[in-house]
Amino acid sequence: MDIRKVKKLIELLEESGIAELEIKEGEESVRISRMPSGAAATQTLYAAPPMPPAVAAAVAAAPAAAAQPATPPPSVDHLVQAPMVGTYYSAPAPGAKAFVQIGDEVKVGQVLCIIEAMKMMNQIESDRAGKVTSVLVQNGDPVEFGQPLFAIQ
Repeated sequence: MDIRKVKKLIELLEESGIAELEIKEGEESVRISRMPSGAAATQTLYAAPPMPPAVAAAVAAAPAAAAQPATPPPSVDHLVQAPMVGTYYSAPAPGAKAFVQIGDEVKVGQVLCIIEAMKMMNQIESDRAGKVTSVLVQNGDPVEFGQPLFAIQ
């Protein structure tokens, strides 16, 4: 790698304020770091500016109000959660009957739905036997990791 390119990379590193830069061109590579190898990164903590008394009282009262839910949570024995991010499908094919519906009895290992992730169709199975009391997502909805899909009692 040309020394002029390396000098330009060092200048870019200093101007940007980043701690480390690594560039690869074919078989050549260069790594430029502001910290010596093995040095621990330090973290700077800043104090928050003081709040006016009215704001401080409102902030202190907010957690107490949030601690009391408006309605008690439903008594659910078990929530089946999404094991991955993807798209939820309730049936094996468009127009086909859903794997499970509210009120269905399910067994351990029974397919509850499909989650499509990266063009792969992943069957989600029940890890508990019982009755499906609610389906918490709709067909075609995007789901996140850990999002509840079904309630089983």
